[in-house]
Amino acid sequence: MSALARIEATLARIAERDPVLNAFTAITAERARARAAELDATRAAGRAAGPLEGVPFAVKNLIDIAGLPTLAGSKINRDRPAATQDATLITRLEAAGAVLVGALNMGEYAYDFTGENVHDGASRNPHDHSRMAGGSSGGSGSAVGGDLVPLALGSDTNGSIRVPSSFCGIFGLKPTYGRLSRAGSFPFVASLDHLGPFARNVGDLAAAYDAMQGPDAGDAACTDRAPEWVSADLGKGISGLKIGVLGGYFRHGATAEVLATLDHLAQSLGAVQTLELPEAARARAAAYVITCTEGAALHLERLRRRGADFDPAVRDRLIAGALVPAALVAKAQNFRRWYHDQVLRMFEGVDVLLAPATPCTAPMLGQTELDLGGKKVPLRANIGIYTQPISFIGLPVVAVPVKLPGASLPLAVQIIAAPWREDLALRVASYLEAAGVARAV
Repeated sequence: MSALARIEATLARIAERDPVLNAFTAITAERARARAAELDATRAAGRAAGPLEGVPFAVKNLIDIAGLPTLAGSKINRDRPAATQDATLITRLEAAGAVLVGALNMGEYAYDFTGENVHDGASRNPHDHSRMAGGSSGGSGSAVGGDLVPLALGSDTNGSIRVPSSFCGIFGLKPTYGRLSRAGSFPFVASLDHLGPFARNVGDLAAAYDAMQGPDAGDAACTDRAPEWVSADLGKGISGLKIGVLGGYFRHGATAEVLATLDHLAQSLGAVQTLELPEAARARAAAYVITCTEGAALHLERLRRRGADFDPAVRDRLIAGALVPAALVAKAQNFRRWYHDQVLRMFEGVDVLLAPATPCTAPMLGQTELDLGGKKVPLRANIGIYTQPISFIGLPVVAVPVKLPGASLPLAVQIIAAPWREDLALRVASYLEAAGVARAV
């Protein structure tokens, strides 16, 4: 199949399915056709175009695409000039042969777990259109879960890759903080922001990750650490790996279906060691303090000038963040350093840790409350209860989708590794996929 034929098929599928899913905010059709034609000419000349030759992909609309304004899910950013160049990760994927087909819907300014955007409408869950796709990378989850594209990019500050992976039944990778460049993306919380891929299988996830690795002076947080390719090692299996399951905090509030999914996956790996992450609840609280205060500092001038143009739920949380005393922010940052050291000590005895990604399956669109352990709590604030204590210290995580027999909707389990050990998390994910335990729905 030629690259152009594949892109035409992809564009046709988007035109057919996206009016319901609402995953895309822009389609770069002419750019995609031109790029595909270039790839076909390269192949016809006898030259290889790269490991992702002809693979269509799309990106969350906080990632710069040359010629388009970078919306970040907002109304205000529509007035910004169009980006003059592509973000680093787009450039790297295209250098590997992939073809960009568009920009994806998201929660406003990435401060969202639902995928419900008040300006562009909600991204819908591909398995039940009356349910949430998750956020804030809702369009990314919906597009890959709905088989519009095989590969998408999203961002994850507190769980925005892992939550849509769970609700939409696909694989997602939140890399180590600083592993992949964020140059050319609109920030939310600079000390917590990550970019990473979604895919329908582990091989595609790893191939995209490998293509995007490398230092970048355009992102001060992006390490100069040498790339560590993982695709060739996926088949090594799990022999010799020590695997733990997080209990305590990570079982509190979860539905019976979530706990059954986690236990099933753990048994498939032979994981019997149950561990507790020290002070996970406090880590979540500190993550909230840092999130709302850094986010407020970034948006303060927009809040002053154009407060009425924000999603009210986002605006109110940012205003609240602007009022947090500096002493509490300092306390949260001090705790963060202590917590980082405590968690790293856990990896002296295990290679990876397992935890649920979400406390429930995808809620209904418009739902505002969750039942966590018999207690009604605000939905937006609590979907990320299991993801925030992990991203708070920048650990790499692969979200693997699992749908138990008889279940109506998928869930994801987090495979968490020590910093810079994406290879271990991906190896475990690959083993589970090969065993038929984890698979895209």
